[in-house]
Amino acid sequence: MTEPQAGLKVPNASPAHTQPKLHDLVTERPNEASQGFDTKSALEIARIINQEDAKVAAAVKKALPEVAQVIDAVARSLRDGGRLIYIGAGSSGRIASLDACECPPYFSTSPQTVQYIMAGGPKALASPVEVNEDSEELGQRDIARRRPTRKDVVIGLSSSGRTPYVVAAVAYARARGAKTACITCNADTPLAQASDIAIIADVGPEVISGSTRMKAATAQKMICNMITTGAMTRLGYVYENLMVNVHMQNSKLVERGIGILMRACAITRERAVEVIKSAGRSVPVALVMLKAGVDKPEAVRRLTHSNGNVRQAIEDNSSEL
Repeated sequence: MTEPQAGLKVPNASPAHTQPKLHDLVTERPNEASQGFDTKSALEIARIINQEDAKVAAAVKKALPEVAQVIDAVARSLRDGGRLIYIGAGSSGRIASLDACECPPYFSTSPQTVQYIMAGGPKALASPVEVNEDSEELGQRDIARRRPTRKDVVIGLSSSGRTPYVVAAVAYARARGAKTACITCNADTPLAQASDIAIIADVGPEVISGSTRMKAATAQKMICNMITTGAMTRLGYVYENLMVNVHMQNSKLVERGIGILMRACAITRERAVEVIKSAGRSVPVALVMLKAGVDKPEAVRRLTHSNGNVRQAIEDNSSEL
């Protein structure tokens, strides 16, 4: 295990005079729209939640400039051999784990490329281990184990923006030279101060006060989707709007790969299956073969030359490949 480096000064990102009181946070305030919530019918409950959920996209929209900055930072990092490391606690940590775990099947990335760290470890995904989120020491220890460097992007998720575990981990990563960002739903927080880029989705009070697994978590999920999808697209793992880097590990994904090739190349199912087989079950290789009119070795060389960017591999006709 790698412990925090001796002599490394990690800034205290949450001094007492800047630490907001919990009840002052927007996400903790009572929501006027859900007054008398416990007296409502099932349809009224669903309607109120739905009306509040409709505000989430607008809140995320206001943070799009910061989201774009993070997308480009992650794309640069992954292109240079770095990693995206999410870190969170509770619902935020579970959102982080979901996004990290979905990248390999959707984009054929290595599990090491997009990682997550959760307060309490993997067991906290299914069982609450909320006490760990109060420990700055554990946050520093857990991120230190991943040995963050200047090549990496570390993103802390915390609805409140004040979770000690997450704040300390992000501050540690930043001190080690990693590019840092955060996704939070409150402004002027210790986590924002500890991060190079702060993505703040002000979703307002929750339907049930403080239940940040609702609007806040929805906003975090939307933003994580944007970051990884955007970064993978910038890297060329998406062609047009097709998920061409899909990893065909089960029957559903095999069918998806065949369908992608049929749509992208306007060919029959039989032809798509034939080419995918000859391409070694690789949709990117098959697509380059068809679009560029080349054989498998040439398609592989083009993709290697373009670092996996499918469009560049298709369009690059240089003999040097």
